[in-house]
Amino acid sequence: MKILFLAENYLLIFVRMRFTFGKEEKLKSRKQIEKLFAEGNTVKEFPILMKFLKVDESDFPVKAAFSVPKRNFKLAVHRNRIKRLLREAYRLNKHILFNNIEGKYVIMFIYTDKTEWNYVDLEEKMIIVLNKFIKKQKTEI
Repeated sequence: MKILFLAENYLLIFVRMRFTFGKEEKLKSRKQIEKLFAEGNTVKEFPILMKFLKVDESDFPVKAAFSVPKRNFKLAVHRNRIKRLLREAYRLNKHILFNNIEGKYVIMFIYTDKTEWNYVDLEEKMIIVLNKFIKKQKTEI
């Protein structure tokens, strides 16, 4: 739902955002993931590595996926917990992306540390990574 306001000769658009991470937002296409790793760019903020690629054929503005290497965390329980924390941090802060980018992107978040972080610290790093991504996009345009 978009709400339009006219204030002092400026048109302000506020997008009412739902804090969900639904099926249509998840990156699942093997072709897009292969293309992302082959041609994509990178933004880093330890312990999060963000690979991204601008695409045309996406049906949603940003499609995201999350990965935790088996090499760093042998037990699936630990990998799944970290992915859950990353998804939650993204879900609550994706409005930063949606309000500041143009075009459609596929994104992969990769956790690179060998120890588990708590949610508060991961969320801070997620916000930093998203802001770095936005700055990188603004400089490329």
